[in-house]
Amino acid sequence: MPSSLAVAPIPILSDNYAWRLREAETGAVAVVDPADVEAVTAWLEQDGGRLDLVLLTHHHDDHIAGAEEVARRYGARIVGAAQDAHRLPPLDVAVSPGDTVTLGGTTASVIDTPGHTRGHISFFFADGPILFCGDTLFSLGCGRLMEGDAAEMWGSLQRLAQLPDDTLVCCGHEYTQSNARFALTVDPDNRDLQARAEEVASLRALGTPTLPVRLGQERVTNPFLGARDAAALAVLRSGKDSFQ
Repeated sequence: MPSSLAVAPIPILSDNYAWRLREAETGAVAVVDPADVEAVTAWLEQDGGRLDLVLLTHHHDDHIAGAEEVARRYGARIVGAAQDAHRLPPLDVAVSPGDTVTLGGTTASVIDTPGHTRGHISFFFADGPILFCGDTLFSLGCGRLMEGDAAEMWGSLQRLAQLPDDTLVCCGHEYTQSNARFALTVDPDNRDLQARAEEVASLRALGTPTLPVRLGQERVTNPFLGARDAAALAVLRSGKDSFQ
């Protein structure tokens, strides 16, 4: 059955993505992590001028800076983690892991994904299936451990790894090309990774986003998603942090 959801990246700031999600049956629209008011508003106006929900994955300014203004302009409700309510814009809906969020005729599950920050959440729409994972899982990488530790990040990635292979992974940044360079130093003989790196280079040469990406593709190419345990992930993350 075709998905009732349509998703598109909105390039903002230097290398961030906000994401637009539309539910076909009702026309309801959500935007994820709208840090840039003017860029997101311009995109929404070209897209029909409707916004029902603002979904926030974590508290960093490059994900939330425009949220309150964008929501005010369209009368949208802001959804974010109850645990982080003290450092997010004022929330209309405060959610915890295991809760659901309704957009038109569809719902998202709220997944606990700490590691980059403590309080980071992801939104999974099974009807897509589509995952909005902020700065937890990147294509061919994972987020820096800004507040959390390797054990938290490994646990988060293990939770996301349980989702279906055809899940569209919608990350918060266009980091794929640099992630590919590092991943090839870890797993240089991986033909799937080699092919993905070539695809990414071609897309970026055209100025085209490398996202979203299928989770099944990440399973066979992303060394962080494949880390056997938290200790292995810690080694990888340390290596990536110092990688030039």
